[in-house]
Amino acid sequence: MAFIALIIAIALVIFGIMKIVRGDLILGIVLIVLGLIIGPGGYSILNA
Repeated sequence: MAFIALIIAIALVIFGIMKIVRGDLILGIVLIVLGLIIGPGGYSILNA
C-alpha cells in the first residue's frame, strides 16, 4: 500500500510542477502539497 501512495504522490508533485511552469500557480501549489501529504513520509490518507 505504501508503494501505491508513493506513486500517487510522485505523480501529483510532477503534475503540480507542470502546472506551475504553465502559469497555474495556485493549482500547482495545491497539487504539490497534496503529493507531500499523501506520500509515505507525510500523513497518508490510505493509513487513516
